Amino acid sequence: MSSAAQALEGAAGKYAADAIRQDGQGDKSGAAASYQRAIDALEKLIQLFPENTLNPVYEQHCEQYKKRISELHLPSDSFSQNGNNHGNSDHGSSGQTASNSNLENMIIKEKPNVSWKEVIGLEDVKIALRESIVYPAKKPELFTLGWPRGILLYGPPGCGKTMLAAATASEINGYFINVDAASMMSKWLGDAEKNVSQLFHMARDSSKKENVPVIMLIDEVDSLLGNSQNENGGEIRVKNQFLTEMDGVNDKGKNLQTYVIAATNKPWKLDWAFLRRFSKRIYIPLPSLETRQNLFSSYLSKLKKDSSVEAPQLAQLIDGYSASDIRDICQSVQLSVIDEFFSEAESKGNPDLTHVQLRDITMDDFKKTIKRRRPSVSPGMIQEYSNWTRDFSAA
Repeated sequence: MSSAAQALEGAAGKYAADAIRQDGQGDKSGAAASYQRAIDALEKLIQLFPENTLNPVYEQHCEQYKKRISELHLPSDSFSQNGNNHGNSDHGSSGQTASNSNLENMIIKEKPNVSWKEVIGLEDVKIALRESIVYPAKKPELFTLGWPRGILLYGPPGCGKTMLAAATASEINGYFINVDAASMMSKWLGDAEKNVSQLFHMARDSSKKENVPVIMLIDEVDSLLGNSQNENGGEIRVKNQFLTEMDGVNDKGKNLQTYVIAATNKPWKLDWAFLRRFSKRIYIPLPSLETRQNLFSSYLSKLKKDSSVEAPQLAQLIDGYSASDIRDICQSVQLSVIDEFFSEAESKGNPDLTHVQLRDITMDDFKKTIKRRRPSVSPGMIQEYSNWTRDFSAA
């Protein structure tokens, strides 16, 4: 994800967190305004980055936030009858139905159209995922000792953890459930531990009824299950519920094709009670020289460039950069040349853009951009991953 996309996503997350806090405090007008700011940020993110694989997730969040704004504008008596559970202890069938509806709104359940070929590099990781998920899904009778159902993917941001999970689900023609951890913790969606229970129930139910494998991806799992010194009772209950559900998933007596892939950029924040439920713990590293070259080749094929631009040379220049950094560099170079195009048209008085051509991108354009853009992952972070991998890796 580019730095601009990360900034917009971060802003949306901040506004959503503010909204949830205001909502819980009964500040309807403040909550509605914050939800709207979150919507605006996500819609701008979708507009600027239409090819982002996470756009369906953002669209779901927007719809849920819009629904909540509508509820906040209802009169107090109608508002109470339409699913607000602040102080409402009704756990009857109607409440359960509303809760299930809310749960469905905060996750993405789909059969993704992402192939292994779209995940450039990471061949060792693909092998581990095939052994853990793809092969058991295709021939479960071969695995007389069972197979891993909990897999932790960890490593620097922007290296393809979400894409790997989606591609794995596509490989086995299974459902891919992408969980929004922030919504899982949201008070106005119900007790967080109940959301966790319902999430796992939904995955098991889908696998049973439709006889298809189901992969749950819980991204940034450390934000939901991190080891904090200031945990409150609700956070502890969520952790315990999650661990209980993972014990159920790992029960070798059940041959359900249900898998949990947890992803994190901060594995050291997870405690051992969580880690031991994930028998596979796989490091997603920064791209190798060969992978960087292949990434550049993929992006360069879509650019108007001259013969001086060569993927192998570019790959040599950016050791230590992530996969998303490489995309950002290519995008930044293209934007700079497009900016020149429009500036030249304006200077020549050609608002209709006639008699102005987009020039070819050169190697100098890339060198200037790389000089301005530092990698998003520091050597210190890589050392932390190396230390944690040495102590806890289980590929």
